[in-house]
Amino acid sequence: MKGPSRLRRLLPYLAFAALAITLAACGSADSTRYPNTTFDPKSDLGRSIDDLWDTLLLLGTIVFILTELGLLFVVWKYRNNKEPKHTHGNTKLEILWTLIPAFILVFIAVPTVRTIFVTQAPAPADALKIDVIGHQWWWEFKYPEYGVTTANELYIPVGRTVSFALTTKDVLHSFWIPQLGAKRDLISNHTNYVWLTADSAIAPSVWNGFCTEYCGTSHSFMRFRVFTVTQEQFDSWIAGQKATAAFNAGPAPANPAAPVASAAAVTSNLTQVPGGVAADSATAGGQNAPATPATGGPVNSLPRNQPRAVSPLDANPPARPTGTPTGAANVQLAGGAPGYFFPRESMPAYAVPQRAYPAKIMFTTGLTGDPARGQTAFMMGGCIGCHVVRGNPMAAGTIGPDLTHFATRHTLAGGIFPNTTDYLARWIKNARVMKPGSIMPTLGKGEYDPVLKRTAPVSLDDQQIADIVAYLQQLR
Repeated sequence: MKGPSRLRRLLPYLAFAALAITLAACGSADSTRYPNTTFDPKSDLGRSIDDLWDTLLLLGTIVFILTELGLLFVVWKYRNNKEPKHTHGNTKLEILWTLIPAFILVFIAVPTVRTIFVTQAPAPADALKIDVIGHQWWWEFKYPEYGVTTANELYIPVGRTVSFALTTKDVLHSFWIPQLGAKRDLISNHTNYVWLTADSAIAPSVWNGFCTEYCGTSHSFMRFRVFTVTQEQFDSWIAGQKATAAFNAGPAPANPAAPVASAAAVTSNLTQVPGGVAADSATAGGQNAPATPATGGPVNSLPRNQPRAVSPLDANPPARPTGTPTGAANVQLAGGAPGYFFPRESMPAYAVPQRAYPAKIMFTTGLTGDPARGQTAFMMGGCIGCHVVRGNPMAAGTIGPDLTHFATRHTLAGGIFPNTTDYLARWIKNARVMKPGSIMPTLGKGEYDPVLKRTAPVSLDDQQIADIVAYLQQLR
């Protein structure tokens, strides 16, 4: 009677395990709760991979259950230590246990090979072509049929097949958009391809993208955003991106929904709090102001997972409750050119960078940035040797990202910081502290360069940096 007694003692544990497994299986793959899930695909490519996963999981579960049932049967039958009859040289049994695994492998191989052929097939001839170039540590996106280049932010129209040609300028990278299913390596001296068609129902939305091949010091800081938009919005965005930078056209709205203060008024609102963390006097005490300690004084810093106050240039908080973002109508840039870009107030929280900038990068309070002076400082400070700004013939560098429409982007530094005044000023001042391994030189006066192990040889004071910030924030 020892067997049944042991079984009764095990029953509560087995029941608890069954309950835990059942509850775990009830989890949702909702993209608003788990924005980087691969179990809620939003494209044909993603569904192909997800269907294959479901098929293999089902077949594997069946094999597991049958195997475990056989094992439990043997354990139960010989539980009283009865010695089974020994069998030697049973040809039928040997053939059977060879054919069964072969039969199972056929069921696994057929859907796998079929999916490989589908995902590796050439893209349709009318697909939108996008060149993806990996850099240490940022992404460059080119639309060759339109002559448009951007960085770290990718716009694609829903319902239209998009073909990505993947190359790298340096080491191995890997391009991955979890919810769209696109994952393919970038290999030196070789071009890889992947294509997908985003579902029409997801426009307009934002998706996170990552590098998933270790590529050096800032591998984990190599991010990008994908904006799935309607064809009309995409056409408007392309038209705006093809235009030259809108500098000297007067103040322009930071997004289609709301006007903002002029660039000259922006940096004057930055205030300094202890620890060197900038806040914004326009938002102090408002909805987006940082919390204060019990003593009533300003905070010294915020946790790395908490957003900081934004400047008036952003006009809207960098995050909103998760959910399906809403779109915005096309906007008119200077000269009447259309120029849609995803509205900042519609950015879901999971797509807004929450990383805090280093508190040790100080910035002078009360400065007023002048865009005209900023353009001069941009050219004289060496920026033109690395960056392109169409409309500024002096800026023709190809080492760093194209900055032609920089102010329409939501992120900077490879997608790890929000594109706000305080972050941008500190990025220009000491990019190598902001992002380890960055090839952008340290430009701030008196700043220590962690790569050169000495004070920066190029020295821009805080006023010059404020001017450059004001200039860049007019490039729409």
